[in-house]
Amino acid sequence: MIQVCVLGSANLDVVARAERHPRPGETLLGSTYDEHPGGKGLNQAVAAARAGAATAMIGAVGRDLAGDRLVAVLAGDGIDHERVVGVDAPTGRALIVVSDDGENTIVVVPGANAEVQPTEIPDCSVLLMQLEIPMPVVAAAIRQARERGITTILNPAPATTLDAGILTLCDIVVPNEHEVDALGGTDALLAAGVGTVVLTKGAAGADIVTATTLRHVDAFAVQAVDTTAAGDTFCGTLAAVLGFGDDITGAVLRAGAAAALATTTPGAVPSIPSAGEVDTFLTRIGTG
Repeated sequence: MIQVCVLGSANLDVVARAERHPRPGETLLGSTYDEHPGGKGLNQAVAAARAGAATAMIGAVGRDLAGDRLVAVLAGDGIDHERVVGVDAPTGRALIVVSDDGENTIVVVPGANAEVQPTEIPDCSVLLMQLEIPMPVVAAAIRQARERGITTILNPAPATTLDAGILTLCDIVVPNEHEVDALGGTDALLAAGVGTVVLTKGAAGADIVTATTLRHVDAFAVQAVDTTAAGDTFCGTLAAVLGFGDDITGAVLRAGAAAALATTTPGAVPSIPSAGEVDTFLTRIGTG
């Protein structure tokens, strides 16, 4: 049985590194350029699979070389990709600038991701979603999942406002500090019916918030070189560990370790660690 199904985007990331981010109207010379598989959906599916979960993905790519490359990545990580369809639109792109301190800015051009259509969710333990595909598709999927008793996790990125009718169907919402502000804060999410909010704070760790409890999980100290896909690594690993039946605190701890490791390697998919690498890291620092 599939443990984690990821509904989301698949992009080719076009990455430039520069000393700092340009100001409006400014041109900077970059130091390196590369292209990597990415997109929040694909990143999270790869993270879940590398965490050891049987993983499937639902999405769309163009009938082009970039789309072929992304499908090959999914296949290479053993991800069920039969529901990643080819469409008559270019494969999505993410234009990324990474500064020398490891911070990034990203512009996403959806392309084929805008053509994702509602479909039947396969039997799975956890459905993980983001917002780089059409909102009606996300809404239809989350309703279907709840009707079938599938745990629903929403990563509300890019930041936007959401209808309370969607939020009330979310077992877990995983925003960062920018995204939670767009949603009115953790109290507003809980009032809308969200079961648990996992608020990620980068180097400050993560908060696990319910209507009755607040738990903080510290971050892991590493030398970051590129934060691209760290949040996606967190979400995919979280979904995988919950799919194994572990508790939310343990899942957040392991997701934080995987996300920390992801910041130590450039790129999106290339940076996502395996379960063994996370085990080694946790053992080395005395947590595993």
